[in-house]
Amino acid sequence: MTIQEIEQKLKQVAAEYPANMVAHQMEDIPRTAFNISLALPASKPLDQSVICDIGGGIGLFSVGCAAIGFGQVLLVDDFGDQVNRKVGESIFDIHHRHGVKVVARDVVAEGVSDLNVRLDVVTCFDSMEHWHRSPKALLHSLVSMLNPNGRLVLGVPNCVNLRKRLTVPFGRGKWTSMKDWYEPEIFRSHVREPDVEDLLYIADDLKLKNVQIYGRNWLGYQSKNKLMRQFTGLADTLLRLRPSLCSNIYLVGERQVL
Repeated sequence: MTIQEIEQKLKQVAAEYPANMVAHQMEDIPRTAFNISLALPASKPLDQSVICDIGGGIGLFSVGCAAIGFGQVLLVDDFGDQVNRKVGESIFDIHHRHGVKVVARDVVAEGVSDLNVRLDVVTCFDSMEHWHRSPKALLHSLVSMLNPNGRLVLGVPNCVNLRKRLTVPFGRGKWTSMKDWYEPEIFRSHVREPDVEDLLYIADDLKLKNVQIYGRNWLGYQSKNKLMRQFTGLADTLLRLRPSLCSNIYLVGERQVL
């Protein structure tokens, strides 16, 4: 399945969201389509494959996976972000309509071993950097649930992307404002952003095989700064050759049965 075919399916799904959320979902289609392309199983029919997405919230990814034909889709998240409290439980009507199994829990603290399911793909995008606990135990548990040659895909913001390397010396490198960190009772923004070296450390610890690192620049395209968006458009293709400079980095690897 091509990126273009995935994007067409995502457009259909995005139109099912509440009217005030459709535009945002449409804007996120390129990123979501790329994420789904990384999750496509290589050695098993799509309609026989089971995928579990960790920390995906109410976004397009899990519904999109169901819409393109994954056999079973699980979405595990605590759904504790402000947007969840704002939209309420009705947002999951879309997920249920497409057959996504929604599991609400603090997955890092509680794990997923009780789900009693064998997985072909495990994904986690833009979530791990928010966790206050070590991801090690959860990741090992998830990999143990993968079928032989099952795929793990992790996507995170890069703590040392090119923009940060250029702006930090000038005192402009904060991810969140003081108010966002200091005022809420529970801080839910970025705790620790990884870099490429960290992702390779994780891959080695999990004994993954066929490990690949990809770089993309979604954060650059989403910047509030017009000049940054223009620069990203010009430099994106070149930056992808050096994932360590990209704003978003991905680890893709497969379970190795020893």
